[in-house]
Amino acid sequence: MRLAFVSDLHGNLDALEAVVADLTEVAPDLVVNLGDCLSGPLDAASTCDRLIDLAWPTVRGNHDRQLLDRPIDRMGPSDAAARATLAEHHLAWLSALPTTLTPAPGVLAFHGAPDDDLTYVAEEVTPHGVRLRSRDAMGKLLGETEARLLVGGHTHVPRLIDLGDGRLYLNPGSIGLAAYEDDEPCFHVMETGNPRAAYAVVDLDRHGPRVEFRTVAYDTARAVARARAAGRDDWAEALATGFRRGHGR
Repeated sequence: MRLAFVSDLHGNLDALEAVVADLTEVAPDLVVNLGDCLSGPLDAASTCDRLIDLAWPTVRGNHDRQLLDRPIDRMGPSDAAARATLAEHHLAWLSALPTTLTPAPGVLAFHGAPDDDLTYVAEEVTPHGVRLRSRDAMGKLLGETEARLLVGGHTHVPRLIDLGDGRLYLNPGSIGLAAYEDDEPCFHVMETGNPRAAYAVVDLDRHGPRVEFRTVAYDTARAVARARAAGRDDWAEALATGFRRGHGR
């Protein structure tokens, strides 16, 4: 069985369409979306309509939840920008998303961690920077599960980590936003240094999962222009370069 995992679209319709085109070559049996679909200043409503049409199994990300669980005047700027463009059918689609999926035997999909959409599984954020957690710490965050392949997004950074207990943790990276900064639990930057849309393909057979990371170039000009028009130069920089050196998510 061949699975494709996508994550963190953040309303970037141009990047999504580039990945959809690339998937015709990959020909997966199933595409699984790990959430954070719409938040941002780009094209949330059209991205949601496209995802509804694609009908990919999708888990709820933290930003998907935040678009529903608070009034718009209490949202951050990225969530508020997206929420202002969404219709009732978009909100209904978001509200139906599950927190986890089992797309194949032995595979568990989620957004941050299986029980918390805000958790960084692989990375520990400290006042001195971001570093990888120990394998034991990652295993504890992932919890007790029979799944051998655990797949989450959230941090936008592609990773494949052998947990040392017979399990693998996979993060496919982000389709729509290759860098960001955040203030929780303290200020930090996550960046890939590559503006291409990223996702992962997993072949499941009797030898275990075989993982391929794919990056897809697309014309970022329209997304960058939308971000600048919305007053989000931070997004424009990340979309154009895959780096983030300013302020604001």
